[in-house]
Amino acid sequence: MQRKIIALRREKSDKLCCFPRNANGRIVGYQNDDLKMPSKIIEMGLLPETAFRILYQAPFRGPLYVEFGDEKSRIALREEEARFIIVQPAL
Repeated sequence: MQRKIIALRREKSDKLCCFPRNANGRIVGYQNDDLKMPSKIIEMGLLPETAFRILYQAPFRGPLYVEFGDEKSRIALREEEARFIIVQPAL
């Protein structure tokens, strides 16, 4: 099965689940393996070009707590959800 990545730019990118803690970044797209997951992520407000920072991760590979957007909204994402989000470090 060929994987498709929806991204806005072709720069070095990584998945949100692998991004370093307390580092600032921006969302560049979504990995499109499961069509339901990107739409769920978009509904939560995690849109391409949105700035974010991972605040911390719960123990035992628990949820990631992410602060994002101009309003500094906060959300908890399971690793399964964070694997679909393609990110880059903030410039």
